[in-house]
Amino acid sequence: MFYTIAEDLILYQMLSFIKKYSNFELKLREYFAQKTEGIYPEFILVINQYIFFFVKKNDYFSSQMHLNSMRRQIAGRKIIIIRIENTLINLLFSFFPDLNIKDIKIEVNDITDSREISIYFQFYNERGIAIGRNGDYIRAVNYIFEKYVVFENNSTPLQIKCKFKQ
Repeated sequence: MFYTIAEDLILYQMLSFIKKYSNFELKLREYFAQKTEGIYPEFILVINQYIFFFVKKNDYFSSQMHLNSMRRQIAGRKIIIIRIENTLINLLFSFFPDLNIKDIKIEVNDITDSREISIYFQFYNERGIAIGRNGDYIRAVNYIFEKYVVFENNSTPLQIKCKFKQ
């Protein structure tokens, strides 16, 4: 992966999160801490059928051990544990942890003339996993970036697109 200086400035900028909790999310926080034996998530988001638990890097692997148990207990919801990161590129990799990402580029959408982050996957089926059924997962990720992620330079969030690169 080769980046231009402008892409580096975008991909390596610092991020922070807007944290607002509903009562349901507060209950999920306590549930998560109980299931993981004392690990409290830094941030929780419920978007449609997805429940995102953002945890510190050093708590990620120990909380992943309890993921299957939580998925069985909370049926009908897709539970995802994400490493909370403070740079854009690392956060992008956190949203797609088990997939082979071939390249990440900043591109201009010809139709809207806006910048977007294109994530290229090596295999077509991995692109499908990244997008989710009916595009639900990538829409949820884009919603998180639009509503809950604050960029260091106060720029408008970029759309994320998943593509297949042969």
